[in-house]
Amino acid sequence: MRNPDHPVPIPQTAAAARRYQAVRFLNSINEFEKLPPDTGNEVAFAGRSNAGKSSALNTLTGQRQLARVSKMPGRTQLINFFEVEPERCLVDLPGYGYAQVPETIRRHWQKLLEQYLRERMALRGLMMLMDIRHPLTPLDRQLLDWCAARGLPVHILLTKADKLSRGAALAVRQQVEKTLRADYPQTSAQLFSALTRLGMEEAWARLDKWLGFAVEG
Repeated sequence: MRNPDHPVPIPQTAAAARRYQAVRFLNSINEFEKLPPDTGNEVAFAGRSNAGKSSALNTLTGQRQLARVSKMPGRTQLINFFEVEPERCLVDLPGYGYAQVPETIRRHWQKLLEQYLRERMALRGLMMLMDIRHPLTPLDRQLLDWCAARGLPVHILLTKADKLSRGAALAVRQQVEKTLRADYPQTSAQLFSALTRLGMEEAWARLDKWLGFAVEG
């Protein structure tokens, strides 16, 4: 029997896994004026519409249907809020680089995305998803420019890392990090795969930091 005066600390990764498995859908918003109160801590997820954003959210939370996964780019058409606990939220932003959507909708999404990133005070950081085979596209750089103008920290998940060999994936990450050091010094990057769960602990640690969870142990 364990001595209650000497509790065994729960590993941080296990605590994070349980914490994000409890995430629940809060609401969906299509207009900036209807966003929830601008309080607490939020971490937003953004990326091109085929970068695997929904798969990453589902994997990080251990919930298969939290964010809808679709083969059609542009499925996320609203700002979706998911509550980790009161005053702490994950936010799924509309994908960019959308295909097969009317120009009026595309312009609305871009305006909504830009305004959210520029004005949302509860936003502590942005998880930006890029397909490792196509990183730092012009649209990715535009989003990074918006974040840099505000001083918002960004952490890039180089998704679908399982599509490359380990050596090739590391080479891409190194090249991306070299560009970030020169152009976007507030931005970091890591390898990630929703299929193999590569990079889960690093991503959880970043979420914990931005959402204000104390480090255990």
